Amino acid sequence: MISRYPEVEPRAMQWDLAPAAIQGKGGGVTRTFENILFEVRDRVGVATFNRPKVLNALNPGTFDDLEQIIHLAEKDDSIRVLVLTGAGEKAFIAGADITEFPNMNPLQARAFGERGQDVFFQLEQLPLPVIACVNGFALGGGCECAMSCDFIYASENARFGMPEVNLGLVPGFGGPQRLLRLVGRAKAKELCMTGEMIDARQALQLGLVAKVFPPDQLVEETMKVAKVLAAKSAGVLRCLKRVIDRGVDVDLKTGCALEAETFGICFAGEDAREGVAAFLEKRKPQFKGTLTS
Repeated sequence: MISRYPEVEPRAMQWDLAPAAIQGKGGGVTRTFENILFEVRDRVGVATFNRPKVLNALNPGTFDDLEQIIHLAEKDDSIRVLVLTGAGEKAFIAGADITEFPNMNPLQARAFGERGQDVFFQLEQLPLPVIACVNGFALGGGCECAMSCDFIYASENARFGMPEVNLGLVPGFGGPQRLLRLVGRAKAKELCMTGEMIDARQALQLGLVAKVFPPDQLVEETMKVAKVLAAKSAGVLRCLKRVIDRGVDVDLKTGCALEAETFGICFAGEDAREGVAAFLEKRKPQFKGTLTS
């Protein structure tokens, strides 16, 4: 949910995206949706939630835009990695837009929650790496969105929380379910029941965040890792994501069996031959992103 904490003013990182039409595949391509700016640079897609006046709060239109970007990233072979971040000076996403709530009845509220869950499941299942670049408040739906990414890089000024309890509500976009899988049952209950906001260092200690950077280095460091991932085998990254995500919900033996099966699939691929040859020849591999010859 959207929450304001005037005593804390985290400064967002700016991607300096100017609205423009799509010019073609590859670097420097920018597209403007109603609520999100989308740019492709060096095989990395950057989606910037662009409602800074309401701290990038999530409304139905934002979910529609994000869904379109997910489909675009999945279909465009030139996009190897997706990065999500927020526009403005305060927030990644401060939560759901509560100005929409007075006009909702209970059935519409349930449908809104299910819509958010559906889009975040699509984001989670996107067959390429997705990085949340959190540059300010990531509260309620913003935290839920970030947790739907493969990992989170945060500015030292970032703040995380599930404050829905303060509105007499529970989170609706899958937050408690993902949170308990990331930080454990007891801490998930504490954060959701108290509505407490935590800073980036606390989130790092809990395992919610992968890395924390100074505000002026967040964008650079995030893009540096995104470019490293973009140079890897897209097919192998897809397999790694599948093995790890499925492993969360199965027993150890089943997970290891899935690994062995996937290892064999990758071993048969052209990228495996290229990777082994490059290692033996002491050169950088040139992956084509395929699993089969």
